[in-house]
Amino acid sequence: FADGVHKHLEQLGDVDALHANYWLSGVAGHRLKHELDLPLVSTFHTLARVKAETGDPEPERRVRAEAAVIGCSDAILASCGAESDQLVRLYGADPGRIELVPPGVDHAFFSPGDRAGARAALGHLHLGSGPVLLFVGRIQPLKGLDVAVRALAALGRRDATLVVVGGASGAGGEAEVARIRSLIEELGVQDQVRMADPQPHHLLSTYYRAADVCVVPSRSESFGLVALEAAACGTPVVAAAVGGLRTLVVDGATGFLVEGRDPDAFASSLEEILRDPALATEFGAEAARRA
Repeated sequence: FADGVHKHLEQLGDVDALHANYWLSGVAGHRLKHELDLPLVSTFHTLARVKAETGDPEPERRVRAEAAVIGCSDAILASCGAESDQLVRLYGADPGRIELVPPGVDHAFFSPGDRAGARAALGHLHLGSGPVLLFVGRIQPLKGLDVAVRALAALGRRDATLVVVGGASGAGGEAEVARIRSLIEELGVQDQVRMADPQPHHLLSTYYRAADVCVVPSRSESFGLVALEAAACGTPVVAAAVGGLRTLVVDGATGFLVEGRDPDAFASSLEEILRDPALATEFGAEAARRA
């Protein structure tokens, strides 16, 4: 990959800087920085040592590679203050080289819309007329889909549906999908869960608009783009109080932040929104205004 980028840069000619996204591209960028004498800007999106703190360790080679890239980057782009703090605390990054650049959303795609129309467009999911909960993300332990499934069961509402948009990711992804399917059967909510394949980014807004609440129970999030996209579509969010989600979700104004990983706590916050349409509307409007 680095050889290919090198050849491409030679064809381009005048290049001012390299910008590497994610640690694998960072490895290539690190090498090319020295070969081409160009400044390196790095954005990591996820960090191995943060994942390790949540019980999802990555190979040591990734940890070493990230540390080397962070140490050699001329600038590091962090999506929020929490990620900046993690870079300094876990990798010894120079705070003077960190710039906060929060991701955004394209409002041409992510904006409020008609819920009934969105549900009609997703007719193949047979959502019915009851409340719809939405989980969007990679299916891996880090994203906490098991918490969303347990929260659905804890709600005790047989008319509620959980839509899961995403697929297996990472070395343990397939095992996690199998574990989630077993959990769904164990809890007896098979008829309340709809699994959808990963969607093209510009089509996700239909899912956000169709939902009453978006659930983001991640163990860690450097930013939490799903929460921002949901908010931009006017959908309240119930999220884990971790990382960038603490910045994106204004507790009690655009949704709720939940401390810890207790499914009953998530269910309680979900129920508070579902039982009060006026509150849900207020949260959704404020979320869209801030996004």
